[in-house]
Amino acid sequence: MIIDDGMLFRPAAEKDAGTLVKLYDQAARWMREQGIEQWQPGDKDAAHFRDRMRDGEVWLAEDADGRIVGGYELWWSDEEAWGVQPPVAGYVHRLMVEREAAPAGAGLRMLEHAERRIARTGRDRARLDCVSTNPRLLVYYQDAGYRVVGELPNKEGKDGRVYGVILLERRLAV
Repeated sequence: MIIDDGMLFRPAAEKDAGTLVKLYDQAARWMREQGIEQWQPGDKDAAHFRDRMRDGEVWLAEDADGRIVGGYELWWSDEEAWGVQPPVAGYVHRLMVEREAAPAGAGLRMLEHAERRIARTGRDRARLDCVSTNPRLLVYYQDAGYRVVGELPNKEGKDGRVYGVILLERRLAV
């Protein structure tokens, strides 16, 4: 466990898969309410998060009272979006905030936590992507220090849906 400015970060365990599904579905519903076409409730099940725990890292953020306030996935490769790459980056996915309980700035603090995790491995880049139809999220990541390094206009989801993503990267001090 890692405590960061009142938030506790811990690796998710298999028993947390249902909590992660709930976080994802809440975030997806909020996006839909905001008119953002990105995540859909029900798209990620417990098996998805258990698989991500086996293939990379999944982190949960708790407040001082032990309430879950967010979570994210950290991958060590992302060939689907970035192609085959040398091991210089970590890839942040599904940055999720529990909007009712999370303190202000929780999303940025989770992103910073991911960046520190990546830097500790000796990798000097944090990478992520966002759908090209979500300009608010693009600005959010740019304001957090990420720069656009490419676009993948025809990414195919596991459900067969085709969509565009913007590829972003941030250099880290290692």
